[in-house]
Amino acid sequence: MSKARAVTSKKRRRASPRDLMKLEIAAELGLLPKVQRVGWAGLTAQEAGVIGGIMSQRLRQKK
Repeated sequence: MSKARAVTSKKRRRASPRDLMKLEIAAELGLLPKVQRVGWAGLTAQEAGVIGGIMSQRLRQKK
């Protein structure tokens, strides 16, 4: 007898301004197709770090 795994679905939520900025930066770096194909978890630490660094710079500039 096999155990049935509970199917969980990710709830769709509205994209925050930070989410939109992250998508914009990923597109500028040419990473958007990879994100769409495998998701954010599929990025390497270096790729995610570059996105985070650029986000930090832009948020500091806005203040």
